[in-house]
Amino acid sequence: MPQSKRLVELVQSRIDEYLLSREPIVTLISSDLTPLIDYSRQFLSGGKRFRAQFCYWGALSVLSPDSGPESGPPEAPEPVIAPPGEGAASAAVAPTPVGLAAIVSAAGALEIFHAAALVHDDIIDNSDTRRGTSSAHKLFESLHQREGWAGDPVSFGRASAILLGDLLLGWSDELLDEGLYEIPDRAAARRARLEFNHMRTEVTAGQYLDILEERAWLAQPEAELLDRALRVIVFKSAKYSVQAPLVIGAALAGASTAQLGSLRAFGLPLGMAFQLRDDLLGVFGDAAVTGKPSGDDLTEGKRTVLIALARERLNQTDRASLDAQLGDPTLDAGQIHAMQQLISASGAVERVEALIESQVAVALAALQTAPIGVAARQKLLDLTDRATRRAF
Repeated sequence: MPQSKRLVELVQSRIDEYLLSREPIVTLISSDLTPLIDYSRQFLSGGKRFRAQFCYWGALSVLSPDSGPESGPPEAPEPVIAPPGEGAASAAVAPTPVGLAAIVSAAGALEIFHAAALVHDDIIDNSDTRRGTSSAHKLFESLHQREGWAGDPVSFGRASAILLGDLLLGWSDELLDEGLYEIPDRAAARRARLEFNHMRTEVTAGQYLDILEERAWLAQPEAELLDRALRVIVFKSAKYSVQAPLVIGAALAGASTAQLGSLRAFGLPLGMAFQLRDDLLGVFGDAAVTGKPSGDDLTEGKRTVLIALARERLNQTDRASLDAQLGDPTLDAGQIHAMQQLISASGAVERVEALIESQVAVALAALQTAPIGVAARQKLLDLTDRATRRAF
């Protein structure tokens, strides 16, 4: 069985086990709380599990290069020897032994955190769908309507989804702590916890910058819009989608400073490429593939790098047309198609593709010299391809 498939199964099993342990805590309060459990299971099932995989291979990169999820990391891993010329600080590292259960718990915690972020993100963006089905606030809204409760179903749906997201955030913390408790090296556990905490702050800041750009772009100098869009990518997605999971996994496995630095240098540009690909999918993606309506970023008004690059090449009339329609939730299929054609004609798609390729090249250069295990290096190469070459 391929290692990535086995890992996804292990993470899903750990998440399911964790939710099962929390179900009686919630439902003993009241059976009315059952939807919190049911919807949690729904949003924590399936998905590509990129964050879990980056976390796992971040850990394995500093353990035995031949370890895999079929057997788990060894009880006493061999020292990892850095490639020649890497310097004394990274020359010979003997990682602290860490069990598979601790790594899988940390990976599961990242997936629960991701689910919480998506629940809140869909509320902020007024997005009605997630992975081809209703988003959390729409599920609660439908529950209100089916039961015939008093008041506004929309406000009930949004308030309930906020609470669901908050609950998932708390659970991600608890599951991470369960994994960290199993690590004998308390310094490694503390380092992983600090990295997780730092990630939470950065992604929240990035989310604020994202909504700020949707509303404040008119007040910003035209020449700064691209850099501001790139800043959103760094903090809202790149760090927490790739870099942070890698570093958290490596930290809990007892990585050296040099190893952590190399994984950061690899993870940030790869995370940039990952999100740039998402930006293209958000405008041109097939709903059957993305689980979101085609052109969803256009109706939501996302001021992405793609939009910034398109605006640079459009004439004044076309730029005004794009600006006027971007963020209009009433756009029909014809209007969305016209905007897609306008963006394509500007050459912005090719420029984003070039940016993706350049960021991947930077990431691969960092990976090539990273003082990590051979097997993990190859797996990270595979993940790089999968994360950045997703089809429309």
